[in-house]
Amino acid sequence: MTRNTAVLNGRPFGSVGPYRQLSGRIHFAVKPEVGNNKQVTDILYAPRSAAGTVEYSSDFYALVPEDLSKGNGTLLYEVPNRGRKTLLNFFNRGTGSISIHPSAASDYGDGLLMEQGFSLFWMGWQFDVPDEPDLLRFRAPIARDGQKPITGLVRSDFVPDARVTTVHLADRTHAPYLVLDPADPSIELTVRDRAHGPRTVMPRNRWQFAMEVNGKPVPVRSHIYMKQGFEPGRIYEIVYRSQDPPLAGLGLAATRDLVSFLKFGGSAEGDVLAGFHRHIKRSMAFGSSQSGRFLRKFMYDGFNVDEEDRMVFDGIWAHVAGGGRGSFNHRFAQPSRDARPFFNFLYPTDIFPFTDSDQTDPETGLTEGLLGRLRSLKAVPRIFYTNSSYEYYGRSAALIHTNLDGTKDVPPAPGTRIYLIAGAQHGPGGFPPQRGRTRHLTNSNNYAWTMRALLLAMNRWLTNGTEPPASQYPTVAAGQLVSLESLNFPSIPGVQVPRRIQTAMRLDYGPEFREKGIVSVEPPRIGKPFGMRLPQVDQDGNETSGIRLPVIQVPLATYMGWNLRDSSIGAPDELYHMTGSTLPFAKNRDERERTGDPRLSIRERYGDRAGYLRRIEATANQLGEDGLVLKSDIPLIVDSAREQWDYWTDVRLPNSGRKQ
Repeated sequence: MTRNTAVLNGRPFGSVGPYRQLSGRIHFAVKPEVGNNKQVTDILYAPRSAAGTVEYSSDFYALVPEDLSKGNGTLLYEVPNRGRKTLLNFFNRGTGSISIHPSAASDYGDGLLMEQGFSLFWMGWQFDVPDEPDLLRFRAPIARDGQKPITGLVRSDFVPDARVTTVHLADRTHAPYLVLDPADPSIELTVRDRAHGPRTVMPRNRWQFAMEVNGKPVPVRSHIYMKQGFEPGRIYEIVYRSQDPPLAGLGLAATRDLVSFLKFGGSAEGDVLAGFHRHIKRSMAFGSSQSGRFLRKFMYDGFNVDEEDRMVFDGIWAHVAGGGRGSFNHRFAQPSRDARPFFNFLYPTDIFPFTDSDQTDPETGLTEGLLGRLRSLKAVPRIFYTNSSYEYYGRSAALIHTNLDGTKDVPPAPGTRIYLIAGAQHGPGGFPPQRGRTRHLTNSNNYAWTMRALLLAMNRWLTNGTEPPASQYPTVAAGQLVSLESLNFPSIPGVQVPRRIQTAMRLDYGPEFREKGIVSVEPPRIGKPFGMRLPQVDQDGNETSGIRLPVIQVPLATYMGWNLRDSSIGAPDELYHMTGSTLPFAKNRDERERTGDPRLSIRERYGDRAGYLRRIEATANQLGEDGLVLKSDIPLIVDSAREQWDYWTDVRLPNSGRKQ
């Protein structure tokens, strides 16, 4: 244990009282032949202790009631996203950095999680997180074939947003697999302009394994250098051999074993965490984006059962994971790599199966469902899948509730809820919207209001069986889920509807990938695409299905889950990753007619601010009755709407030297 201190100098959180923050390192030992440990790729090649176990360790962090008996009995475990923590930002309205341990009052926001009495835990599971302070790290053993190192293929691709001479082999700043032999003449660097376009081989004398230092290339095995520079908006790709793969899948086992220990206890008496099982009655997992995909993989690989066949998580919430899993349990896995419309291509992210229930892929003959292993183990948790609009454009989200060609609906399992958060981007939007490297203003739909309500709904479901709100997502049968070509987006001056979206493909990584986690074909062979579908929109371009927050039901703008790349970074007709758009309405009829905007103006819709706010409040009240926002948050929702009205209608706020 490296930290056991009072949160905010002992400040009480309602009737639960003060909280403490705990942190340190946890050590694990597993027997490879026991239970689902056999699912860990290369576990038979891991080094063994004298007792025959495989050992590894991980950093953890926790925020728990000082008096655990005053907590609500729920362990809320967040799977860290690239070593980072987001619970306080999502659910407490905290404003601190997700990369460091929270210490200021602003980090804890309004204290919702603490006042509710949750015990919050995080633990590192990813071996290649960036070399930054305070990130939660996982220390995995290296697989070896006896005395011989294991080698294999690694593929790296990158799309520069500016002309640069040096690029990293790993995803962004993560730890890379080093090139085994930089002089290997078979290594090729290719470039292309489309995700599935033809590749052109770059002449070997134009690039080298090096990085620029003081204007000169210095040989390294972790970077590629090209003197004339990599061009923005183009896709560069390289395949090379590396060695010494870490056992990435042990991150799944570590998550299982920590939560099992906290929930049921274990042999580590005297440890600071040993007594938690006396107060933890239920466990809930939350993961956003990469971490949500991790939870889908956790379920698919059957890790929701511990070594004594007990269910680990009672509830699992995979947020903005779309239809994906990821590179979390195969040889030479790159856990940070995902699948985006124009970034990180052809990694094993959006791969069959997608739905909870079994489907048969007519192209391959495989029959599987995401929950197949857990059903056989009688360990299916209650599940939330929440996605923003972006995930339908950039993460194949429709495949979690359609058949494989997108022509028919597939209902969720009885213990699963699926929610689309309409008109939203990957993360809750901030206000006012900004424009960085995107064509349009970013999406400003702050959907955290719904996240807070759904969290408490999930906890009630686990605690006393109270049913959460019914699933709300677009269906084919209702005409709410359509192809890109059938999207009824209005003709707004200066707005181009995407020509391409992220498309899940059938990918072949070689004959040993599915059973042994060994990649022998890179880049993978590409087969037939799956059927991509999108939420239909109304005459304003706002989506007609899902959880429609007040900004969507009583809009001042069109809120899209997609945005396009700015021309300054290249490829301006491609989607920008994870970012949506805000297209404000004209202020009045004169402006609307002058610009040729087909959407009614703000004044034509609502008359004045008072009329607008009455409708906002009525909509928020109904959402509160439906359990989709907290009733205590409604005044804040109205205040936010007032700010947005003033901003878009150019009302100067009091005590302000600028327009808000």
